[in-house]
Amino acid sequence: MAGIDYTALIPNNVSLHENRRLQRALEDWQPKFLEWWRDMGPDGFQAKEVYLRTATSVDAQGWAKFGYTRMPDYRWGIFLAEPEPGRQVNFGDHKGQPAWQEVPGEYRGTLRRLIVTQGDTEPASVEQQRHLGRTCPSLYDLRNIFQVNVEEGRHLWAMVYLLDAHFGRDGREESEALLQRRSGDADKPRILGAFNEKTPDWLSFFMFFFVTDRDGKYQLASLAESGFDPLSQTCRFMLTEEAHHMFVGETGIMRIVQRACELMRERKTDDLRKHGGIDLRTIQRYQNFHCSVSLDLFGSEISTNAANFYTTGLKGRFEETKKQDDHLLKEAAYTVAELDGERIVTREAGALVSLNERLRDDYIADCARGVARWNEVIKQHGIDFELRLPHRAFHRAIGMFADVRVSPDGQVVSQAEWDAKHGNWLPTEEDKAYIESLMQPVTEPGKFANWIAPPARGINGQPVDFEYVRLA
Repeated sequence: MAGIDYTALIPNNVSLHENRRLQRALEDWQPKFLEWWRDMGPDGFQAKEVYLRTATSVDAQGWAKFGYTRMPDYRWGIFLAEPEPGRQVNFGDHKGQPAWQEVPGEYRGTLRRLIVTQGDTEPASVEQQRHLGRTCPSLYDLRNIFQVNVEEGRHLWAMVYLLDAHFGRDGREESEALLQRRSGDADKPRILGAFNEKTPDWLSFFMFFFVTDRDGKYQLASLAESGFDPLSQTCRFMLTEEAHHMFVGETGIMRIVQRACELMRERKTDDLRKHGGIDLRTIQRYQNFHCSVSLDLFGSEISTNAANFYTTGLKGRFEETKKQDDHLLKEAAYTVAELDGERIVTREAGALVSLNERLRDDYIADCARGVARWNEVIKQHGIDFELRLPHRAFHRAIGMFADVRVSPDGQVVSQAEWDAKHGNWLPTEEDKAYIESLMQPVTEPGKFANWIAPPARGINGQPVDFEYVRLA
């Protein structure tokens, strides 16, 4: 595969110049994308120079350069990971066959729907975060949100390339629709519920990228196993960029936790609101909300759609090739949770129809590792408190626990008990008003809002007090 051509109107490593029809389609879409970016991208900062990384290759060992650029001038483009010679379909009914370079006709509609659903999440998160730059806790954090935003924009390009290259007129119409839907719009909402939720503050932003973008990691990793090779190559490179997004979320919360612990020790109280901090119980409530909303993104526990995606070779499991089984799963079983009267129990179900739940389990285990790192910070400060992930059945809107009243520790409760206690479990209006009151911009290099600690180190070897965004 050719290196990335930055002399082209649309940077790419897919030899776009050799396909004039595709090139014209994408060049026609490009100004519409830029118009969407100006209308729905970061508000108030389009003319500012930001210290951003830009992909220079698809080699994970040295794939990016850093430098100042204005976001509308960012060189969005189409980058696929290097092809794997002799790659095969590794699971399902087509296991052992050569990976597909073109869309199999019988799976055309299903594959298009998978690509559109993934593609729709990318502009949605940019729209959700549009106004956050105006309340940044530091220039370091301001730069990080802009880096995330431009890369989400490039991930949209990745899905649009697949649609335009492989789905003809239908694909071009889907590409147009990706720019027409809006996060939270009553008439044209984004496809998945979590991407219509508001992200009104930086605590919500960090939680979003710790839990919701982590869902993106697992969905992309599953699609990277696809027997449709262009989708696999696209997702493999997207995962390279996705790692930084989760880093922003996890370390952002860790820094809020650290600052909370510092204030608790300094002030000898856990009531931090009178001292301008975010207390650990409030962090827990926000975590409960964002985690429960993100768990819904994996879909129903028992899903024939998931089984069909797998059987047809379109979407695999997380780290499919590392699993020691027959990669067919037709006789295999998997443990799922379900409601039995007033108790949550587990039972054996078919492994194929339980693939959503297996992916959710992988995701929960990954989230738990991040929460453990936050708890290590709390422990180091000698504070008797532990953050916990909520039970998988808590506050769910999709699947077998939809609308079942369950406490964060997994106990089925009555409506009356839920009404009495949910304010202890989920962010209250008072919580939201307080967090909003803290959202005052801090834009002097090296300075940070009182509610968040500085990072351990800067970006790309730069000092923490580097001018990551030139606001003058």
